[in-house]
Amino acid sequence: MSETLWACRPLPQADTQSALGRWEGAPATVAELTALRLRLYAALLDGARPAGATDDDIERLMLVFEELVSNGLRHGRPPVRVTVEGTDSGWLLDVTDAAVERPPAPAVGRDAAYGGLGLYLIAGLCTAHGWMTDHDRRHVWARIDFTAGSDDYAAPRLPKPRGHGH
Repeated sequence: MSETLWACRPLPQADTQSALGRWEGAPATVAELTALRLRLYAALLDGARPAGATDDDIERLMLVFEELVSNGLRHGRPPVRVTVEGTDSGWLLDVTDAAVERPPAPAVGRDAAYGGLGLYLIAGLCTAHGWMTDHDRRHVWARIDFTAGSDDYAAPRLPKPRGHGH
């Protein structure tokens, strides 16, 4: 399941004609990740919010941003870089690092109380996701589409916790 959930897929092209355009950062610590997330959120509230984006769409983008970049910091190899590009229908988030030999690996059989469910969460929140390598960089990417007017969006389904009688 985990291999097909996070399959090696090429990074889609983004249309950078949105209000956000292309937004980039290179955090080296969790504190720098938090500062970047706050700057991205402030930009979205200060004129870079696309016309079709709802508050829920922005919250999904911020959650996926936090999960994907923190995974890059924890499990990747420096330098970690993040790019968010606006598209006509949402955003394309691309996190790169130097761990080209390591594909994203969702936790299997782990009690949810111990964490490790971020890749499942991202998969459930995004329209598309994947990873690829390009020379000395691993790209882990996610496409977050606006949900306004969409009847096919469903909240993510996380694995059930194990080991606590649930």
